[in-house]
Amino acid sequence: MLGLLERISSVLLPIGVALYAVLYVGIAQVYWIFNISPQQAGIDQAVLFGRLLLTVILLVVIAVPTAGVLVGIAWLLNVISRGALRRAYTALRARPWFVGLVAGLWCGATYWGLAQVLVDLDVVVMVVVAVGLGVLAFLVPFRLMRRKPVGRAGMKLVVLGLTGIGLGFLLILNLVEAALETQETGQVSEVLLLVGFQDQWAVLEDKEKGEPLYEGRWMMVLGESEGMFAFYDCDKLETLRRPSESVVLTQLVLDPEREPGFTCGSRAG
Repeated sequence: MLGLLERISSVLLPIGVALYAVLYVGIAQVYWIFNISPQQAGIDQAVLFGRLLLTVILLVVIAVPTAGVLVGIAWLLNVISRGALRRAYTALRARPWFVGLVAGLWCGATYWGLAQVLVDLDVVVMVVVAVGLGVLAFLVPFRLMRRKPVGRAGMKLVVLGLTGIGLGFLLILNLVEAALETQETGQVSEVLLLVGFQDQWAVLEDKEKGEPLYEGRWMMVLGESEGMFAFYDCDKLETLRRPSESVVLTQLVLDPEREPGFTCGSRAG
């Protein structure tokens, strides 16, 4: 049991650390779309750590049964083939060049997410780039690293680390697209909710006069930091900041139910 836990942790730890580091950039990108920093929304390191840790845990929860299904399918195919699949796997694993090629192609594929974030490439071009990068940059180093146990451990760390980074950049791409959709429609997708983005709305009132502000329009509450609230005015498509001592949040709604086809402007008072 202890050996199994060590194997599982040796796989999850590099992926989790790399994924956590990249998702930090993704969270910042989400709030930059609303023209504020995470700190201005009250997202400090402790809050960010909790949100990203929850995200990593949810991804692990999804990955574990998926891996279990794949292992079950492999076992079934091995039984059907009377052990031929296992023998073929053992024979291929003993070939350093083949292992280096597979690992190199996988590492090249992990750059897919980064490329999608930086530039918009055609699928065929991206496949060619991934294969070329895997062969040119990783094949020979991985072949040399297979000679010694410490090299094989280092190769495993590189592959798993790049896997986490690749997943992170794919999530960043989805987060940015989801944030842009929220900015335009006011609807928060499941992807943003996954990283802790709150779908909270309120009507603002002047604290001294007790009168509605901004014509009583609904505002998305982005957060509060150092005595300053950050709101997103969905009807005007702009971000506002006001001192917390001058405004009262009324009619607070978390994750409101909306009619089909809801867009910015339909919640105006």
